Amino acid sequence: MNKLPLIIKREYLAKVRNKSFVIMTFLSPILMVGMILLIAYLTQLNDNEERVIAVLNDSGYFSNEFIASEATSYVNFQDLTLAEAKDSTLSLGYYGLVYLPSEPNLEQVAQRTFFYSKEAPSSIVLNKLENTITSRLRQERLRELGLSPKEYAEMDRSYNMNIETFDGLQNIKGINEIKAIIGGAFGYLIMMFIIIYGGFVMRSVIEEKTSRIIEVIISSVKPFHLMMGKIIGTSLAGITQFAIWIVSGAILLFIGLTIFDIDPASLTKGGMAPGMAGNASVDVDAVTQNIQLYAQEIFEIPIFAMLIFFIIYFVLGYLIYSSIYAAIGAAVDNETDTQQFIFPVILPLMLAIYVGFFSVFSNPNGPIAVAFSLFPLTSPIVMLMRLPWGIGEGGVPVWQLISSILILIATFIGIVWMAAKIYRVGILMYGKKPSYKELYKWLKYSS
Repeated sequence: MNKLPLIIKREYLAKVRNKSFVIMTFLSPILMVGMILLIAYLTQLNDNEERVIAVLNDSGYFSNEFIASEATSYVNFQDLTLAEAKDSTLSLGYYGLVYLPSEPNLEQVAQRTFFYSKEAPSSIVLNKLENTITSRLRQERLRELGLSPKEYAEMDRSYNMNIETFDGLQNIKGINEIKAIIGGAFGYLIMMFIIIYGGFVMRSVIEEKTSRIIEVIISSVKPFHLMMGKIIGTSLAGITQFAIWIVSGAILLFIGLTIFDIDPASLTKGGMAPGMAGNASVDVDAVTQNIQLYAQEIFEIPIFAMLIFFIIYFVLGYLIYSSIYAAIGAAVDNETDTQQFIFPVILPLMLAIYVGFFSVFSNPNGPIAVAFSLFPLTSPIVMLMRLPWGIGEGGVPVWQLISSILILIATFIGIVWMAAKIYRVGILMYGKKPSYKELYKWLKYSS
């Protein structure tokens, strides 16, 4: 009689009925959302702080160049000496003072311009001031060469190369990076889940092994079925907790943002499309067209297919790594002895994130991206990074997708088989700290 369903049920119920499991299931979303709301509130509070900068312009080269922005405003001082301007800035509590001296030409004015402040100024403020002076210098230099203000504005306009596919479809710069980031977010979620919950299976195996109850259980259950049941049961408990976290966390975040009147945009600053920021002379029509193109490209990402394959790779990836953790738990007697085995397990996950990003950014269908999306220890992350380019022509070939899933399934079964062999021998080796060489010998023992 197959006892696998009974083992899965036992492991699942034992985990979800645990007091610490129940407490963390409901407490973790509250703590996480609270931290997010605190960061958003502090960010919004920091952005609402307006900096007032005084300007003492003794030169005749600047008039309306210092333009107020959302967080910075300027106050012009007139008929004051530098010492009086400094005293006034301090007494009024302004952020700082820009002093533009009287000099024969603009080049000398720029060289002798100072910014006075009570503390070291923000690099953002300095960059704005430097950009303003640099722009005025460039304009003056070109005027001396005979260019009119209209000609200067035309010359200063930026250039963006037109991008188009061979089929005549217009393309846009930076969309590959956006697609890779979307896919990488799914992959990163899998990695975090594996790191957080992989230890569940390992600790469960260690607990039963050290309790010596397993010696009775193993007499009536095959090691393979026992390991498979423990992995699947504990994994289902972890997935249940994770699903509750996502749903309750989303609800709590929405309620928190509404109650505390926090702008969600404060969580993700800098929402301009790539290539738009930092350009003072941006064509509004071009920006609107670019936004439409970016939105069109993002809507064409196969989100529904990505969600389906995310679930598939999420489950298979976690089962593979949880079976590896189970093998580690079967080999040791306590968590202290697991440290020598943990880093080699986490290393492929880190490799998948970093190498996957670099390879997918440059060429999603290149040999490195393809190889890492087929290798079972990295494919759950790297394949999800490639999926935003679609499935089939121009995207991930169907054969690669099917091969990747089949390799994952075969690897999972193979690792469970190895974990069961280690488990069968390991329960008889209680008190002995194993090495990699010792584990290899255990795998060679016949059933």
